[in-house]
Amino acid sequence: MKLNKQLLIALTFVWPASVAAQSISPSQIEQFKNMPRAQQEALASQYGVDLDTIAGSTGSQNQRPQSVDVIDPIRNEAEQQKKAREEAAKEQELARKNDGLRPFGYDLFAGSPTTFAPVTEIPIPNNYTLGPGDVLRVQLWGKENQQLELPISRDGTISFPQSGPQTVAGLSFDEARQQIKKRVSEQYIGVQASVTLGELRSMRVFVLGEARNAGSYTVSSLSTITNALYVSGGIQPNGSLRRIQHKRDGELVGELDLYDLLLAGDTSNDSRLQPGDVIFIPAVGDRVGIDGEVYRPALYELKGKTNLQELVKLAGGLTPQAYPQLVRIERNNDDFLRIIAEANLTIPKGRNAAVKPGDRIEVASISDITGQYVEVKGAATRTGKFAWVPGMRVSSVIKNLDTDLVPAADERYAAIVRTDRETDQVSVLNVRLSEAVRNSGGPQDLLLQEEDQLLIFSDAGKVEGGEEGRNFTREALFEPVLQRLKAQARPGAPQQTIQITGPVRYPGEYPLPASKRVADAIYVAGGLKDSASLYTAELARFGVDETGNGQTSILDLDLQDVMKGQASVALQSRDRLLIKSIPEFAKTKTIQLEGEVRYPGEYTIRDGETLAEVLQRAGGLTTNAFPEGAVFTREKLRRLEAQRLQEAEERLQGDLLGVQLEGDDLGGKSAERTDQVKDLLEDVQDARPVGRMVIDLAAVVSDEEYQPISLQDGDSLTIPGIPQSVSVFGEVQFPTSHLHTEGLTVDDYLNRSGGPTRQADESRVYVVRADGSVMLPEESRWFGGRSQQLAPGDTIIVPIDVDRLNQLELWTNVSQIVYQIALGAAAVGNL
Repeated sequence: MKLNKQLLIALTFVWPASVAAQSISPSQIEQFKNMPRAQQEALASQYGVDLDTIAGSTGSQNQRPQSVDVIDPIRNEAEQQKKAREEAAKEQELARKNDGLRPFGYDLFAGSPTTFAPVTEIPIPNNYTLGPGDVLRVQLWGKENQQLELPISRDGTISFPQSGPQTVAGLSFDEARQQIKKRVSEQYIGVQASVTLGELRSMRVFVLGEARNAGSYTVSSLSTITNALYVSGGIQPNGSLRRIQHKRDGELVGELDLYDLLLAGDTSNDSRLQPGDVIFIPAVGDRVGIDGEVYRPALYELKGKTNLQELVKLAGGLTPQAYPQLVRIERNNDDFLRIIAEANLTIPKGRNAAVKPGDRIEVASISDITGQYVEVKGAATRTGKFAWVPGMRVSSVIKNLDTDLVPAADERYAAIVRTDRETDQVSVLNVRLSEAVRNSGGPQDLLLQEEDQLLIFSDAGKVEGGEEGRNFTREALFEPVLQRLKAQARPGAPQQTIQITGPVRYPGEYPLPASKRVADAIYVAGGLKDSASLYTAELARFGVDETGNGQTSILDLDLQDVMKGQASVALQSRDRLLIKSIPEFAKTKTIQLEGEVRYPGEYTIRDGETLAEVLQRAGGLTTNAFPEGAVFTREKLRRLEAQRLQEAEERLQGDLLGVQLEGDDLGGKSAERTDQVKDLLEDVQDARPVGRMVIDLAAVVSDEEYQPISLQDGDSLTIPGIPQSVSVFGEVQFPTSHLHTEGLTVDDYLNRSGGPTRQADESRVYVVRADGSVMLPEESRWFGGRSQQLAPGDTIIVPIDVDRLNQLELWTNVSQIVYQIALGAAAVGNL
């Protein structure tokens, strides 16, 4: 506390507003720094002391300024992502308006760093201007060896040990080096010096205008204009790349054209920055677009007057496929209407034609003009137009099935779409692609003609989710061809299409094969599936009778002979070929045997086979089997139970609504009825249909006179082991299972479960035998009770008393449905 008082006195008397920071001793400043921050702020506020001045006053002449971050954070990540999405949307909209053309050069900053490290690993130029924050490294050798690091202080000086300060700020690095060497040689006898530049200072510059992230940035003292542009994230699409202004103290000191850097690698105008410099990016200037046969189709910013030849040069020049005699220029006239002009780049007039803002130039292709091309579409690695030469074949375009086709391509089949130049009629030639490629020059390697289209289809068996081959199906690629074939049909030249249905890989509508063979049509459709019947097929043919009326005739084909080429059936216009399936092909019917059978499992059944026959195939029952408790389920019955449950649920929901609307008008019983209906509705909703059918399995196995049970697909038989319990369910105090005891009656088991509840209907108690049959116990006239004895596996059901409630009949039936289903499920689940 005494120390604080001394410091307070020193601050009060020694540091008036007009006195510099050096009036306080370094020890007092250090004491002040060791005080808590709150106390520092209180003292500074009371006496008008600047905390930053105190913190920086100690040894300010001998210390380099405190380092700062290379980049100041501009916005949080969410804002950056939002802005990036907005800019991407703007770029896509701009490309859409310009038929896919995007502005040139802006991808220079794609993926630009979010932080920018100072440039420190490059040689320092001799004309580098020193300033506060730079560090000079001086190595002395000779009579005295010493390594010194001398930071340039804020007053622009460095301090030698045992020597006075020396001003170096504002000098070039070469000038400062010569002065230091001279001073060492004069003041240190027999000592020589080597001077290098150590750490570099940081400086703050401004990037303004159409920058992606305009603002102030702290960069290295070696940074140039392009370095600062990278720091700011680059230039927005609406910013100029050609007129980037470099300003200092309000004066324009230089201008950078990024096209010089992008197109020629020229960095001569990429000036080095100084503290406080401003880089201003103005709005983009006039643009023109160029497309077609140039190397860099894009939107280009104009700088001054530009002719057509200069624009082509900006776009990288003409490709070998370019047709320079035809260049289309689309522009707005004085009436703001879009017009098209043409220019010839082979003559001076065309080369010197001026381009205007908003022009869109397209350089034509040789193939577009001359028609000497073939076009590949579909599942090929290289699609598009290829120059046609006489003698070109399919193998000239598709040379290798592995490299020239995408993985999802159908290697077996391709199609050539050919247009007759004289009649403008379309025809289709089928190609066995794999044979054509492997046997170059063979019969399947067809000769191509000018403007042929080669369609490569995808194979459905190879196409995975999201793969582009999904767009190259026969249906997709043939659709425009079929439309053209239908449009060109006329009297005497009928529509050249057919349809194929049935078990082929790609059923649908196809162009009529040039060969008109049925086998070729099936090959176009991907071939036959294994379920196709080779014994018969059906051909439906449309024709016109003698009276001029349309008629359809049916032709039966021996498909095996057709595929071998032994049947002469030529396809005609609009034929419909039906490939028939093998009856009951691969349709297996099964039954599931579980539990106490010698060989349980899923058995395939034949038509008309019975349960007894399948049990015999399964080796019969085990010695521990309990046939009386067997559970036989059928899928058809399960669906029926599900339907009954659905109907019961719908009726109960209606009854619940009716009870709720009645209100509490029957002595408080309406609420009780509502709760009971809700409970019953929950039981119905929780019930799962089983589809159990009651059978006498013991008779099935041993009695030949017993009615045989014909099996259906999906049947299931579960045979439990010998049980030892009797279960009690329903409205009893403790629903549970009891160990079967010989001689106990229904009432005995009810008493063991605590007796019936108040809601029980004791007059409707029933017993479900282990085989699923129901027994209604009768009361004894002598003893007044239910004296029937039970067998192991039996279940006693005590239903709810629904006589006190409305809708008696419905609720009674629903209760029985739920209990029966629950017992069936329990019987299966307890095995």
